Amino acid sequence: MSELVTRIIHAVTRPSYSPVKAKVLAKRMNVSDDEYPEFRQTLKALVREGRLAVGANQTLRPADPHGTAVGVYRRGKSGVGYVRPNAVDGTQAPDIFIREDKAADAANGDEVVVRITRVAGKLRDAAGEVVRVLTRATRTFVGTYFERDGEGFVRVDGTLFAHSVSVGDPGAKGVKPQDKVVIDLLRFPTVNDRGEGVITEVLGAHGAPGVDTLSIIKALGLPEEFPPEALAEARQAAAAFSESDLHGRTDFTDELVVTIDPADARDFDDAVSVTIDPKTKHWVLTVHIADVAHFAKPGGPLDTEARRRATSIYLPQKVIPMFPEVISNGLASLQEGKVRFVKTVRMEFTPGVQKGHVSFFNGAIRARRRFTYEQVQAEFDAMASGPRERAVPDRIEHAQEQPAHAGRSPGDDILAMLKRMRDLALLLRKKRFKRGALELSMPEAVLEYDADGRMTGAHFAEHNLSHQVIEEFMLAANEAVAEHLTHHDIPFLRRVHPAPKDEKLEAFAQFAGILGYPIKRHKDRGELQRVLNETADKPERAAVHFALLRSFKQAAYSPVQDEHYALASTHYCHFTSPIRRYPDLVVHRLLDRWIKTGRASADMNELTALGDHCSKLERRAETAERELVKVRILTFLSRRLGEKFDAVITGVAEYGFFAQVEKFPAEGLVHISSLVDDYYHFDGAGHALEGGRSRRRFRLGDRVRVEVARVDLPKRMLDFRLVPPEGKGRPEPPRPRRR
Repeated sequence: MSELVTRIIHAVTRPSYSPVKAKVLAKRMNVSDDEYPEFRQTLKALVREGRLAVGANQTLRPADPHGTAVGVYRRGKSGVGYVRPNAVDGTQAPDIFIREDKAADAANGDEVVVRITRVAGKLRDAAGEVVRVLTRATRTFVGTYFERDGEGFVRVDGTLFAHSVSVGDPGAKGVKPQDKVVIDLLRFPTVNDRGEGVITEVLGAHGAPGVDTLSIIKALGLPEEFPPEALAEARQAAAAFSESDLHGRTDFTDELVVTIDPADARDFDDAVSVTIDPKTKHWVLTVHIADVAHFAKPGGPLDTEARRRATSIYLPQKVIPMFPEVISNGLASLQEGKVRFVKTVRMEFTPGVQKGHVSFFNGAIRARRRFTYEQVQAEFDAMASGPRERAVPDRIEHAQEQPAHAGRSPGDDILAMLKRMRDLALLLRKKRFKRGALELSMPEAVLEYDADGRMTGAHFAEHNLSHQVIEEFMLAANEAVAEHLTHHDIPFLRRVHPAPKDEKLEAFAQFAGILGYPIKRHKDRGELQRVLNETADKPERAAVHFALLRSFKQAAYSPVQDEHYALASTHYCHFTSPIRRYPDLVVHRLLDRWIKTGRASADMNELTALGDHCSKLERRAETAERELVKVRILTFLSRRLGEKFDAVITGVAEYGFFAQVEKFPAEGLVHISSLVDDYYHFDGAGHALEGGRSRRRFRLGDRVRVEVARVDLPKRMLDFRLVPPEGKGRPEPPRPRRR
């Protein structure tokens, strides 16, 4: 092994070496297949010894001197940051705390080398300082242009940098003050240096229609136009498609099948039916999923672009699809009354909801009805209230072509199936929670617009029984596919959600206990769900549910077998949304090969890399949606300074408390400096601020009345001010205490 060590160290320390993965390095070193296992073991030993370092995407590089680590830097709003070291052999070292003045010129997402200055202990984090930036996450940023003393500057959006960036000539690109611009950084800012950049694009005046969306797209590097070759392949698929050619497919077109989606949905990738077998009395749940794989051949232009995008991105008033619309909204969309190709999962359940026979098909359907969630919920409500006259029009809110019967009520056969769907879903849901599944209530923000597209308000989305029915059926189909591929030893991209660390759950239990929800056994899923249920309609819901969410690890895509903790599922994958998620498409292709040949296989290394890629871009998509919603809400509130809201305290710190508006998706800070009626000190154990003289407490979960005091759009920050009780003006500040 000593000879192999020498060869490896010599290879990676050559001046011409650039970091590569193990397989590429082995090829460069002419390592034979027989030597490769020993080569891998030697690499692992060198990493453990600190002589090699694992970089981004599992690339190998020479290790820096003793006492260093390589990882990804993240900066918080306060300026301090953390570096998460790259995992080695699946082992994740603890995060390293980085003071603002020890971050050098590192920016969010950069891969850096950190010198360890303090090792981690029981009561403190490891600490260090950035000594070198290895790889920049990006050099492109978006911000607002302004001028001062004849010089041009850009204030980068958010809290990425402490300083605005110098951009030199004010006349460049014809930019005007308050324009949103894209810059490339030539020199990154530090604590003592504002850095230097160059304006590459002017997006438009701050506040102009669409500029906020364009700013998010440019800032996060989101994809825009499809390549011409991908569009050409999509058009060719459309020209070749025939509804009458069902060769090799099981014909489900005469079966009663419905879709249930949001009113504003543009693509429909799932359809369902529920029957009861007259002989066995078993439930028969059939889930049909759009067969996108039929139109996007592996390695073709459509597939290449879909893989690059990895996911569709749903922004307010704009969708950036994974596939061109001729596919996502046309050929693969399960539109009402049209023959569409599907992958089908048919599952039997006993009256006691034990899963029986499961079968898979390449099929074709013709959806009988397209329902919105609101329409189905109206039917469920009517069923619960007994016989009545039908008062809810059965109409389609968002469709380019209205079917002839869109204004008529569903027939008795459809109503009977809706009732079966409701009953089966409730049984499946009860069984899922009994096995330990957890359900957090984290409602989605829905923005409201007028006819001209101007934002007029916002609210939290409902998650009622009609949503839960489809959710349960999709979960059942995802599990059935994952169990089938596992049973046949076929590697696939799983959706994994590792169990949280014990200390995280213990901390959550202490937190819940302070709020009056004691947990005796912090690992007991039943107790955790009990607290979630008890707080679901309480003011402290947001604080409790978000606290548990923060104790969880992130869900991700990986071929390595692991549980999905929140769902309490041993085998789980994403199968039901191939129009908008690339991992689902990969699973479809494996299932397709098994249906046709009884065999399928995949390369674990390739799946691992693909899982990392898709997980990363999924988080980017979530960030884009979250940031644009936040920008829209803050812009809306910036025109409503002084408006009052009922809110709930969701976080407490030394510098104030955060409050979430009860009926509006906005959270802001009530700074301690605005609490002028007393001197308040922070009670960390009690999650409260307490007045020294009055003993007045502002505690996590308390209801408060606040008004909009300040909106900082560039930094995306919202400040509230406490509203005095009725009949009282603003209190005078307390007199200084005598010594």
